[in-house]
Amino acid sequence: MKRPDPSGLTRLAFAVLFLGLVGCALAALLVQRATVRQSLSVSIAERLDEPASADATPVRFVIARGESAGSIADRLRTRELIRDATLFRLLLRLRDAEATLEAGEYLLRPNMRPTEIIETLQHSSRQGTAVTIPEGWRVAEIADALEQKGIARRELFLSAVRSPGLLSTFPWLKGLDSAEGYLFPDTYRFLPDTPAEEVARRMLRNFDERFPERTRARSQVVGLSWNQVVILASVVEREAVHPDERARIAGVYLNRLQRGMRLQADPTVQYAIAGITPPAGQLYWRVLSPFDLSVQSPYNTYLNLGLPPGPICNPGRASIDAALVPERHDYLYFVARPDRTHAFARTLTEHNENVARYQSGSTPR
Repeated sequence: MKRPDPSGLTRLAFAVLFLGLVGCALAALLVQRATVRQSLSVSIAERLDEPASADATPVRFVIARGESAGSIADRLRTRELIRDATLFRLLLRLRDAEATLEAGEYLLRPNMRPTEIIETLQHSSRQGTAVTIPEGWRVAEIADALEQKGIARRELFLSAVRSPGLLSTFPWLKGLDSAEGYLFPDTYRFLPDTPAEEVARRMLRNFDERFPERTRARSQVVGLSWNQVVILASVVEREAVHPDERARIAGVYLNRLQRGMRLQADPTVQYAIAGITPPAGQLYWRVLSPFDLSVQSPYNTYLNLGLPPGPICNPGRASIDAALVPERHDYLYFVARPDRTHAFARTLTEHNENVARYQSGSTPR
């Protein structure tokens, strides 16, 4: 029997010992790297979540509908609410929060951590008082609602919408003496003590976002200025009850304008009777009598040719779209049926028959 080679055993033991030492060293290195990586991750996380400063002064911050995360980050940096816009974007990605920031008005502070700011910007419904402005309200009705909600005093808002300083902010309001027609109907949230002019500015910014320059330029297709489109849309808004009739009603008024006929639109007379700045609680859209149709006012389209001098309410998107793309037809008249739809006519004889059928005693248009 062959005896073991002592030198071979020695080499084997040495190899085992060497591999053990290498394994221990490798394990130690891996633990060290993991510790460094963890420390680095903590360091980066802390860096990302550092407040901009120790300043606790509240800052109003508004996110517009459809605004990108990049734009929001840039404006937060400009307002000195965060240290770095790029790091803030990175934090948004890490939290998968880029698409969760809500449009609205917020009260932020420079001493808030970016994670706090993100959480706040995800919940606009928690900040401010909500007020809903329906399509077709006039400025006075909006002012009533704002005062009832405790957002702005009625008289201050009515003054703000006629402020030359506010109107000059928006080029498409140049030459106008009121923001009537351009306070976009929507649901808004306002923080306590928001100045009346800022309330109006928010509504005008909303309008500007919905109707950019390329959209306003489409008014040339129907042969009207942008302000005339809004005026026409305001009349359509007050006349149309059923959405599918808006474009047809707009077409009737354009046909009458092109033929030099008076519009004879009841809502313009209702606006004239109530006045430009009526007192609170007045019936802004009361039922008209035959005597009312003779009221002396530039807004009375039974007496005056053409469109009224300004919008008679604040129309919504659908009515403005109808004025921009009216239905093409040869109707010149319409009258309301009992179900609030309208019967349209091409001739006065046909129209008078509709009036007799649906509204006996009404004045022909």
